[in-house]
This record gives sequence, structure tokens and C-alpha cells, in this order.
Amino acid sequence: MKQYAGIDVSLEYSSVCVVDADGRVVREGKVPSEPGALIAWFSDCGVALERIGLEAGPLSQWLHAGMMGLTVELIETRHVRAAFKTMPVKTDKKDARGIAQLMRLGWFRAVQCKSLPAQEMRAQGKLHDIEMSIRGILRGFGLKVGPTTRRAYAARISELVEGHPTLEAIAASLLKVRDALAGEFAGFERKLRVMARQDDNARRLMTMPGVGVLVALTFVSAVDVPERFRSSRAVGPHFGLTPKKYQSGETDYSGRISKVGDAGVRTALYEAANVILTRPVKGSDLKSWALAVAKRAGPRKARVALARKLAVVLHHMLRNGTDFIPRRAVAVMTA
Repeated sequence: MKQYAGIDVSLEYSSVCVVDADGRVVREGKVPSEPGALIAWFSDCGVALERIGLEAGPLSQWLHAGMMGLTVELIETRHVRAAFKTMPVKTDKKDARGIAQLMRLGWFRAVQCKSLPAQEMRAQGKLHDIEMSIRGILRGFGLKVGPTTRRAYAARISELVEGHPTLEAIAASLLKVRDALAGEFAGFERKLRVMARQDDNARRLMTMPGVGVLVALTFVSAVDVPERFRSSRAVGPHFGLTPKKYQSGETDYSGRISKVGDAGVRTALYEAANVILTRPVKGSDLKSWALAVAKRAGPRKARVALARKLAVVLHHMLRNGTDFIPRRAVAVMTA
């Protein structure tokens, strides 16, 4: 009889549960949150498990990579939370049982592991967080940083805090953290450029205006196998770039974008759309289309709409192995 498992991960120990095809608990326990310990625990079951559910979280990428010999599925956190809302008592043990039942019933949505480019994007975000923290601290004392550049930022902060001993000490410490992150980011960027030069798909996507090394590698690693999407139009909803919809009786309305899936990919596509809209791009149907949307609905909606279109076109390029053709972009999207 087929068996399914669920893992509820915590920092030190994970609760594990195995159920059979009828939903009966076969085995459960608490195991150290280490790939080797989990593999050993499942090996003791003596049965090849059909599926093992692992909720996406801080440790999930590491555990998923370390358990490559097992049929582990990373599942969407929102789906798990929605399924468990009816549980009157919440414990790690019950969560593991619930995830195992989701695996058995097939009521889950698999997600991709975060890629190295996606992690690098988050590192860049931390650099931005440090800069915004400094701005926020100084604003509380009436010191406004104002518009500045990456190179002039440190000099501007030093100028503002001069004569304030406490602020000088705080700013000096935070600027050191910022410099360390900037140095690490520069190292990551060099590695990414090497990776992009060696990746045919990344080089192909970079033929599109607005798509650089980071966007290309992020999209390629997130899509992974282009054939897993039934059509290019399915890529936008997969990354949360389509509106929510609610229909019940006489009520029927569409909301904002769902924001499901990989936030790193969504951010990368939005940044690429912003570059296309705000910088010179010659002879591209994409920009002409996006400018028309901006005139009709505003620049913010135009960026989101263009990001969704970029997902469609980039997937089409990956699937067919073609470079970007500016005057055929809209035709490809509507095909």
C-alpha cells in the first residue's frame, strides 16, 4: 500500500508523520532538523514513500537539497495555512499529520527552491534596508538625507551627523555594515556575470531590453523546465502577476495581483519593466504597448502589466530557443 509523509520543520527538531493510502497513521516521531537524520528516519520505515511534504520556509531549501534521494515536495505555505484553519488545536505533531494528509489527497501546490540569484537579490535588498534604516534614524532628529547616489551616500550621512557624537557613532557602525554588504554584493555580482556568460538560456533572455544578468538568471532558475507550463500564458499567474477574482452569487469583482509564488521573480520582472518604461528603448512593441497602458491606467499598473507580459515573452523565448525580436513581441504574446 502506498504511503505518504509530512514534515513540520522547526529550528532544532522536526515532527514527522507517515500515513497510508487510507489516511491511517503508520509512524510518527520527532527528528533533528538535519537532512541525514531525516533520511535515516525514512529509511527505517522500510517502504518507498510516494511523496514527502515539506512546507516552504527558512530551512526548506537546505533540507530539500540534502534529501535529493527522496521524493520531497516543497509545498505552498499559504495552502498549508488555509487547510489548517479548521484545526481547533495546533501542534507540531498535528501539523505533520496534516501535511501528510495533503500529500495523500494531492491538495497541495509544489513550489521551486530558491535559486542562488534569488538569494543574491535578497542580499541586495538587505543593503537597501540598511540605507533606509539610517535615513529613518536621522529623520527622527530632523536630518533629511534627500536624493543621493550610491557613491555620495556615505559622505552625505557623515555631513549630516557631524557635531552629534551619538549619531556619529551610530552612523559609523551602520555605514561599516553597509560597506561590508556592498563588498559582498560586488563579489556576488562578479560570480553572477560569469554564470550568465556560461548559460545559453540566460544570454538568450538578455537580448531583451531591460533584462540583465540578475533578471535573466532569476527567471531561468525559477522556470527551470519550460515544458512544465502548459502555455506561456500560465507563467504570469504562477508568479502572482494576475489579479485575484472573487465571484459568489451576484458579487463578481477582480482585485489586485495575487502575489503568489516566487516574490524574487516577481520583483525582477517588475524592475525589468520599470527599466523598459523609464529608459530609452528603440523600436520595441513592448514599450509602445506599455506606454499606452500607462496613459490609460497610470504608470504603476503599466509596470505590473508589462511585468506579466515579460513573463510570457521570456518563457516563449526559453521554450522555443529564440532571441528577442522587438517587433514581434506583441504577436508572440497574443499567439
